[in-house]
Order: sequence, then C-alpha cells, then structure tokens
Amino acid sequence: MIEVASVTKSYAGVPAVDDVTFTVQPGEVVGFLGPNGAGKSTLLKLIATWHGPDSGTIRVAGFDTRAEPLEVRRRLGYLPEHNAQWENMVVDDYLGFIGRVHGLDATRLAERAAWVVERCELGAVLHKRIHQCSKGFRQRIGVAAALIHDPPVLILDEPTHGLDPLQVVAFRDFVREVAKQPGAEKAVLFSSHILAEVAAISDRILMIQAGKLVFDEPTSKLVERATREGVELEEVVLREVRA
Repeated sequence: MIEVASVTKSYAGVPAVDDVTFTVQPGEVVGFLGPNGAGKSTLLKLIATWHGPDSGTIRVAGFDTRAEPLEVRRRLGYLPEHNAQWENMVVDDYLGFIGRVHGLDATRLAERAAWVVERCELGAVLHKRIHQCSKGFRQRIGVAAALIHDPPVLILDEPTHGLDPLQVVAFRDFVREVAKQPGAEKAVLFSSHILAEVAAISDRILMIQAGKLVFDEPTSKLVERATREGVELEEVVLREVRA
C-alpha cells in the first residue's frame, strides 16, 4: 500500500532523505524511528504529498504521489507532527467539515463521525471549541480527522505526543485494531522517538539516520533475539544500526 523507491529530497543542497526504499503492506503496522533531524517527518510529508521528492518514486494504494496527488489524498489519513487545526471550530463541526472535504455524503459522514468519536473517546469535548480542549484531546481530534474518511493508508507522525500513559496504552491497542480489521486492513506507518513504544505496536521497525534508512527488521525477530541473548531490545537495535 506504501511503496517508497530510491527517494531523495534535499533542502538548500543538504540531503534530508537520501536514497530511501521500503514498503508497507495492508494490515501491517510499521514503526519509524530516528533522532531529531534524521528525516522522519520529511519522508512522511513526501508520502502525504506535502512535498515532492527530488528523485525516486512514491506510490500510495497504487497511485504516484507526484502524478496523482489527489488520488493519494483520497486514500490517505495523515496526522502531521504539528497538528494544525481550526481552533475556533467546535469539535463536532470540525470533524464534519473534514468529512465533507473528503466527499462523504450525509449518511456516510454520520456513520464515520459516530465511529471516530467513540473510538477516539471524544464525547466529552464534542461540543467544545478546539482551543478549549487539552493537548491530549487535540491529538485525539487529529487522529479522528485522519480516520474520518476510512482511508486504507494511515500516516501518523508522533501520534502519542501529549497523551498520558493510560491514553498511550489505549492508543496502541486502537492502532493495531484499526490496521487489522478483517476485510478492511490498513497500512499504518507511524514515527516515534521511543523504541519501546514502537516495539509495542509495530510488526516491523525502520530506522533513519542522516536521511538514510539504516535498519529494517521484523519486530518479532528483534524481540526473540533480545530474549535469547538476555539483553534489552535497545541493545539489539543499536548493535544492528552500528554494524
């Protein structure tokens, strides 16, 4: 559902993404790790059609991000790192607006709005203006907006930022449930700085450093190796990255 092939992007001659290739399949949750400035958010913006790559190709649900950006956006839910929202809008109105932008008719919009409100636990703030909501609620509103049109591909940039520990655990379960719905599997790519968080959700872990993809391994293999060797998962990942 996501195909990134030999993608490069530079700003002022400095590579932000350097010859990166990977795929994400339907029903697969892929965690994207990397330090600040490594290129994570840049690559997610490229997939979301916010920018175009200098070279290489990106396809989402079979559509090229440069040649067919509108087709990509119809099939993509995206929560950016800086979750910009119309702060004076009431939450219910905001979700309705986003749904109509995606072309949902009244019946389908009512169904999807009810679903995201329940699953993102927004009932308590549904009739508040967004600026009156806490940081955690605003993050959940962003996730709801990304899911309102039921896209087959979901891109989440630091999705647990602002959530309390209980909300983080609930969010992990929610992401896996959404990705693996029988008959409606979604490809999910999400970024984080926290390895333990990525390992708890993902089927595969990618790591980017200085714009280059330096690591792509199934989570289960890494956990098995750490258990067998009696070491922390972080040690196994760092060893692979430094190899």
